[in-house]
Amino acid sequence: MLDIIFQDEYFVAVNKPAGMLVHRSWLDKHETQFVMQTLRDQIGQHVFPLHRLDRPTSGVLIFALSSEVASQVMPMFANHEMEKTYHAIVRGWIEESGRLDYALKVELDKIADKHASQDKEAQEAVTDYRPLAKAEVPHSTGKFPTTRYCLMEMKPLTGRKHQLRRHMAHLRHPIVGDTTHGDGKHNKLFRDVYESHRLLLHASSLSFIHPFSGEKLVIKAAVDSTWQRLCEEFDWQMPEV
Repeated sequence: MLDIIFQDEYFVAVNKPAGMLVHRSWLDKHETQFVMQTLRDQIGQHVFPLHRLDRPTSGVLIFALSSEVASQVMPMFANHEMEKTYHAIVRGWIEESGRLDYALKVELDKIADKHASQDKEAQEAVTDYRPLAKAEVPHSTGKFPTTRYCLMEMKPLTGRKHQLRRHMAHLRHPIVGDTTHGDGKHNKLFRDVYESHRLLLHASSLSFIHPFSGEKLVIKAAVDSTWQRLCEEFDWQMPEV
């Protein structure tokens, strides 16, 4: 059963668990569980995805309840009229808020994009970020006896593939648990010491003007037990988004 966090006659939103694919993909032939199919069976009607979350990312995922609504609302996502707020745990301490405007080259998939052009222009990518809390843990990942981590809030202003993960890696503060753009030593520390086996990136909220009621809609998704345990361990308060 998926956790349905919002539903009206036009939309349904769930708190996607980490590790679950949004929809069936020939790249993951062995998978049997997908958000789209599970949700369809749960509510007894077809759903139409309006955006996506990477498989290892948890949090707010919204669907339209008809293809007509989907085609009307898709441009709002394309034009970034939705404000998305994410939280992440990253390596090191970031001392101040900032905006990273750093273009990203298209990330090609080895199989799906086998014949795609490799030399496309880098695409504009912009992320606002804000440090919320710090921790220093008594475990070494290198030359120092302790290691530092930071709780971050991030708002992507563009929607590039793996944007937040790649932007944090560019700042030399990779997201913990990121096996593609992250740091293996920190991922191992979190697995071994904190029993955290996931990417620590969570889509906490999505807000937009409801296209049919005209009201501002803010949909929030709570963090899972891994996140709760880590916040307790580091004495962090997850903010109200």
